[in-house]
This record gives sequence, C-alpha cells and structure tokens, in this order.
Amino acid sequence: MRKEPPCCEVTRKRWYLNKVFIVAFSLLSLIIFSFFIPMLEPFRKALYMYFSKIWWAILIGFMLGGVIDNFVPREYISHVLSKPKKRTILYSVILGFFMSACSHGILALSIELHKKGASNPSVVAFLLASPWANLPITIMLIGFFGIKALFIIISALSIAIITGFIYQFLESRNIIETNKNIVVVDKDFSIRSDILKRSKDYKFTFTQFTIDLKGVIKGAISLGDMVLWWILIGMGMASLAAAYIPQGIFQNYMGPTTLGLAVTLIFATVLEVCSEGTAPLAFEIYRQTAALGNAFVFLMAGVVTDYTEIGLLWHNVGKRVAIWLPIVTVPQVVILGIIANLLF
Repeated sequence: MRKEPPCCEVTRKRWYLNKVFIVAFSLLSLIIFSFFIPMLEPFRKALYMYFSKIWWAILIGFMLGGVIDNFVPREYISHVLSKPKKRTILYSVILGFFMSACSHGILALSIELHKKGASNPSVVAFLLASPWANLPITIMLIGFFGIKALFIIISALSIAIITGFIYQFLESRNIIETNKNIVVVDKDFSIRSDILKRSKDYKFTFTQFTIDLKGVIKGAISLGDMVLWWILIGMGMASLAAAYIPQGIFQNYMGPTTLGLAVTLIFATVLEVCSEGTAPLAFEIYRQTAALGNAFVFLMAGVVTDYTEIGLLWHNVGKRVAIWLPIVTVPQVVILGIIANLLF
C-alpha cells in the first residue's frame, strides 16, 4: 500500500501537550502537595477562595461565547463593531455595560467577539467597559461607596471610550494589528431583516435543539482552549500573592500619596482576580486610608495591567494591541486617581 507523503499526514496534538491541561495539572499538583507540605496550605486556601468567587462567571462567559459562536453570524458583529467610526466604540462600551460578568468572565466574550469580526479597538473598549462599568457592579459599588461610586463608574466608562478612540487612531496608522476575521458586509445589509428571514426558516425540533446544543458546547470548548489556561495562570499567581504577601502592606503603603498610588498600582496588577471579589478589597482600602483615588486605581489597574488580559490579547488578538494597553490606559487611571484624591 502506498504511503501518503508527509505533507498529507494529519498530525493530532497530544492531549498532554494541551496548555489548559499543563496549567491545570500544575495547580492540581500544588494543591495535592499542600496536604503534605504546610507551607503550601495558604496557597491552597487562597486558590479555593478565588475559584469559588469566579467559577460561575467563567462558565457563563464560555457558554455565552458558545451561544455567540453558534447563533450569531460573523456578518452581524462585523456590521456593528468593525467600522472605523466613533459610534462603533460607543456601541462596544454600551454592550460592555450590559454584560454581567467579571473581568475574567468577560475575557471569553471579548475573544469571541474578536473571532466574529469585531475590530480590535472595539474589543479593547468592550474589555475595559464591562468589569467596572457593568450594571450589577454599578449597584454594588454604590452600596460600598455611596454617591462617590458615580466617579468610579463615569471614570471607567471614560477610560474605555478614550482608549477605544486612541486604538482607532493607532489602527488607522498601522501601529497596531487589524482583525483579520472581519468580513465585508454589503451597505444595504440589515440585521433585522436577516434575523426575520432566519426565524422563518428555523424549525424548532428536538433534533435541531440537539444540533444547536452541540454547537454551543463545541464553541464553548473551543473558546476555553484559547482562554482558560491564561485564566488559570492568573488565578495561580493571584493566589500566591494573596497567600504570601503580608496584608499589613496594604494598610501601611497605600495612603493618598504618589507612593501610595504607585504601590496600589503594583499590587492591583498582581491581585486582580474578579470585579465582584476586588470591590470589597477596594472599599477596605478606602475605609482605612480615606483615599478614593487609591480605591479607584486598585479597581481599574487590575483590569488595565492584569497579566491575564495582556497575555490573552498578546496570544489571540495581537502583540502590539497588548503592549499598547497599559501604555494608553495606565496614565489615564493614575491621573483620575490623583483627581479623586484631591476632590474627595
């Protein structure tokens, strides 16, 4: 029997070389060792605490990503979120505002939008708007900070919009990558008309339900393969920081000073895990230091400097897109933090 030439051979990636498996196995090994090595016990407890806070957000993010992958045509996303116009960024920010997921849950949705044809500036604006400017978090922050929470929300939305506009400028000058998933859509294309047409042709049967369910799960798994290993790395590093960095450092070095803002920025980069989990920590900083600006920097810097998000953008969207994220956003966060400390 004639052998197929090497170029025609299909190579399957071995399961034990999968990045999700490697990272998950490493964390699981540390957990197992922690039952025998007392020094690792704080790490195990911190990892469990973080996982208990965000597993649902990650699951929702993957499932929503699977729904988008299966049901939302690429033309829809390209039509609404790919045009180099100012309103495109506003659409992205509005969409982020109504997404009830924490920063790590929103990562999956951001990459799914990228896969479906949203422009890179739109993806970044969406990624920045959702964690701290979404509706449930708005309510939570008002509960913690009262009317002063409006400064945090408005500032978060402003950073998302301004950053989106700057990214559009960078993209127009070919300084950052463009999304190759964007499809050309006819000027007369109507999402509403297309939805009505598809609705008429759709037949809801058990067979079709099974096909759709498999499609959603397949899309969620595909998305998880791209995103989950980064999330696990972020959880592991945050757990190490929470377990072994003395909490007194927060109280002693996070005052309403330039040094305090710098220390807050550094710790937020390491400790940011989930918006729902970080909001109480930010309030604790505010309660003990009376520095609203530091609390704001702690909240926002965890998004704009988080190694999980930067790594995800680097790996899936573009290296230059990832590099420019802290360059564009950190100065805005620090300036608004200083203003908050002066005003409140």
